[in-house]
Amino acid sequence: MRQDGRLSRMLHVLIHMGRHEGAMTSEVIAQMLDANPVVIRRTMAGLRDEGYVSSVKGHGGGWTLARPLEELTLLDIYRAVGEPSIFAVGPAYDMPGCPIEQAVNGTLKEVFTEAEELLRKRFSGVTLADVARAFPRTGDQGGGQRCAP
Repeated sequence: MRQDGRLSRMLHVLIHMGRHEGAMTSEVIAQMLDANPVVIRRTMAGLRDEGYVSSVKGHGGGWTLARPLEELTLLDIYRAVGEPSIFAVGPAYDMPGCPIEQAVNGTLKEVFTEAEELLRKRFSGVTLADVARAFPRTGDQGGGQRCAP
């Protein structure tokens, strides 16, 4: 199963935005992520709707943070990108009348719900500034490679 990278990608973008002077265009962000600018605009619009970023149209416009990284949590961004599925595994509904399948599915649902609640709680306690502190502000970004922009 393919992993959903929306959360990771938007965290990456937002931290870059927090360190970038001025606005970043959808095209620049798309180039950074090797993505389509239309997809970037759609995703960023969700962040704008939550008040995490703002946008200005036209020449010199683009996306900027509406709140500092210290005020944005992993949970905020997770919710803003549509709460992608955390687990690639889940209940099967091949034999809905089977009591064993029902018991397995009930147990899995309970365990997954509990795990998701724990993850959301942990997400709520980590700000983007916390993540940003994990690497240098300028120069080498790790692995001998530099990030754009």
